[in-house]
Amino acid sequence: MQMVDMFFKELEDAKKRKVPFIIPIGTIEYHALHASCGTDTMVINGVLRELEKTKEIVVCPPIWYGVASYAVGGPETGTIHVDVDAYENYIYCILKSLIYGGVKNIYCVAHHQTEEAGLMPMTLACHKAAKKVTMEFMEETRGKGWWGSNDYADYYENLGSGDDPFSYIKVIPLMSAECQHKIGGFDHAGKFESSLMYALYPDHVDLERTKENTEWFALNSVETSMELGQFMVQCALKSLEEIIV
Repeated sequence: MQMVDMFFKELEDAKKRKVPFIIPIGTIEYHALHASCGTDTMVINGVLRELEKTKEIVVCPPIWYGVASYAVGGPETGTIHVDVDAYENYIYCILKSLIYGGVKNIYCVAHHQTEEAGLMPMTLACHKAAKKVTMEFMEETRGKGWWGSNDYADYYENLGSGDDPFSYIKVIPLMSAECQHKIGGFDHAGKFESSLMYALYPDHVDLERTKENTEWFALNSVETSMELGQFMVQCALKSLEEIIV
């Protein structure tokens, strides 16, 4: 279900049943000469489009602008970078509205600088925003000392479950480290990411232009293939099926 298409009663029902609410966390960034600048966000949207066919989820509007950084190229390349502090506050406001609105099963799914599922500025901002919202919500609704009260004597028994308040919001990569190992690598605008994009949005990858790339990170984009991309989609889907509950 796409959140923007849902009516109030449908949203209320999804919240009560703790259907996963998923926020695609992407960027607008230069992806060499052959792939569109919306690649990071679009691949998440595409995989979630497939996940919707087999799993009940609520897909929230994506966060298109992100902490892209100018590591790959400056603003002249079409990359749009949001300062990490401003971004953290923006994500915080979105998560706060969801949590205080009764959503207790949220996944922020990121695809940018997620090699080996490592923590980089954008994903760290999401983690920080999530923990800040959770701590404030628990203190405001349960009072100071909520964790130390006897009401939470079973805290460790529920750790990691839906009853654990620190599990209300999870930040995960689109492609887990296990997925990356299974497919044999990970890259930016190279054969892996380009193949993933090609499988999901073939009209947003120009195979002829892969031959024009000169930057090191995009040279092997000439090896972009539908077969590899479809394999990556299936790996991502299998991983998300297991992680998102």
